[in-house]
Amino acid sequence: MVVYFVIAIVVLAIIFVKMSVVIIPQSETKIIERLGRYYATLGPGINIIIPFIDRAKQIVSVQNGRYIYTTTIDLREQVYDFDRQNVITKDNIQMQINALLYFQIVDPNKAVYEINNLPNAIEKLTQTTLRNIIGEMELDQTLTSRDTINSKLRGVLDDATNKWGVKVNRVELQDITPPQSVLQAMEKQMQAERNKRATILTSEGKKQAQILQSEGDKTAIINKAEAAKQEAILNAEGEATARIRKAEAEAIAIEKITEAVGKSTNPANYLLAQKYIAMLQDVASGDKTKTVFLPYEASNLMGSIGGIKELFKGE
Repeated sequence: MVVYFVIAIVVLAIIFVKMSVVIIPQSETKIIERLGRYYATLGPGINIIIPFIDRAKQIVSVQNGRYIYTTTIDLREQVYDFDRQNVITKDNIQMQINALLYFQIVDPNKAVYEINNLPNAIEKLTQTTLRNIIGEMELDQTLTSRDTINSKLRGVLDDATNKWGVKVNRVELQDITPPQSVLQAMEKQMQAERNKRATILTSEGKKQAQILQSEGDKTAIINKAEAAKQEAILNAEGEATARIRKAEAEAIAIEKITEAVGKSTNPANYLLAQKYIAMLQDVASGDKTKTVFLPYEASNLMGSIGGIKELFKGE
């Protein structure tokens, strides 16, 4: 009988010791209440409590998408993947959004005593805040402003959950799904925009080609005009040079004639007589049916010829 009593005492002692020793893993904690009042927050390692007097406070947690009650509080960063929810934009477009929330419990005491169901409260707060933010934005702005939505949502949630001992580190929008009719309209709009850009690029290319062609024609006309101008200038300069050379040659000839006939005789009469003689030769060798009229001063021609005759006689 005594043996059974001793065995019972040993078993009760083992059970008492087991219930008194609480081992907390790293990054976890437990809230201990003594006779219904907050007593201590257990840290990692071995902790001693009084069985039947001290007990761990239960807290709601989420595992595999379901709410469960547990006495262990995880202090690591946690992620909640909320179900899709319907939101309405400023331009009355209804769409579905799926959000991810990254948060961390920084004050276990507040997380236990300041809110009854922490995961559910965070989820509802996220949904309502997201509806308010999306309701202030139009559809196009919503689809292209994920970073803006994330920043606004994180700021509101972090400020609201601060009294719950929770730190919201990041909020991400996984999917933004507009209705099928809106998707079809957006696809048609995108196709129209592509066609518009293609038409604009084609017209711009034709415009640039016409401009380059006209500039090329303009340059060709200018070059041709410049070439014609240079040709005319060169021809005029050539004619002027030829006339100058001819005049210089005639001047030299006159000087030679003057030296030959002497200063007493006018060399102009000699040259004039040569011109008349050449003209008469042309008249004589021309058409015989033509009537030739000699100038009134033909006697001067005879006098010039007579002067030449006298000149050659002197020589």
